Amino acid sequence: MATFTDRFTKGTYPIHSVVEALKPGPQGADLYSRFFLAGMIGGFRQVVAKEGAGALLTGLGPTVLGYFLQGGFKFGGYELFKKVLVSQMEPETAVNNRMAIYLGASAIAEFFADIALCPLEATRIRLVSQPTFANGLAPAFLKIAKEEGLGGFYAGFGPILFKQIPYNMAKFATMEVVLEKAILAYGKPKSELSGGEATMLNLGSGLIAGFAAATISQPADTLLSKINKQKAAPGETIAGRITKMAGELGVRGLFGGLTTRLVMVGSITAGQFAIYGQLKGALGATNTVEISKA
Repeated sequence: MATFTDRFTKGTYPIHSVVEALKPGPQGADLYSRFFLAGMIGGFRQVVAKEGAGALLTGLGPTVLGYFLQGGFKFGGYELFKKVLVSQMEPETAVNNRMAIYLGASAIAEFFADIALCPLEATRIRLVSQPTFANGLAPAFLKIAKEEGLGGFYAGFGPILFKQIPYNMAKFATMEVVLEKAILAYGKPKSELSGGEATMLNLGSGLIAGFAAATISQPADTLLSKINKQKAAPGETIAGRITKMAGELGVRGLFGGLTTRLVMVGSITAGQFAIYGQLKGALGATNTVEISKA
């Protein structure tokens, strides 16, 4: 169910390809400074003009597979670890400490999800940033394995944790809090909401959660992209590379591309939670751990 949600919401993938292509780096540096002047539509046109329409779907294979796996760990793991944490407390204590539970469960779930995601994310970024690197997912995956070994897949593991754990914590915690407030403001108990009302509230809350998650994780997303586009110099540590890149980019560079990513992440997250809620209802899986006051 969770993996279907991630697959279904990949309709925004061309936006993600534009963001990657226009980030500072060997391929995108010449277009990056003009991207926001031209606007998002201009960004699409520039990528298509320079590389063809197919560039919008470059790296789609590893993206779908990677986020298929990650989605299962992320949504399923969140429900599992939330249940585990709640079971260690009295009901009233759990309700009073629900924010800590939301944050803890989402962080643990994301850690395991990223172990599955990282090799495919590294492959995707390599395909997007170096279109001639390989012809598809399997050849690219095998080439990285042969030339760089396991380290080539997990060179970005630290940065991806730095990006994804705060992202997931913000995503689920914001969703839970905003949805609780929205239901209370709506004036109807959660159990009495119709399917349409629940979907509407999930969409709105998910959109806000996506905005929060995108903003918090943007600097790490930029650094992760640059790390996976470039091989490390001999003897260079990941921490050293991150520090060097962050210094070169500055605050403005670290948040470059945020507007486009807000559109992408906001729409994906809204769709994910709306579909996830509908599927839970359709499959009779609505009896999950509930610690909100709505």
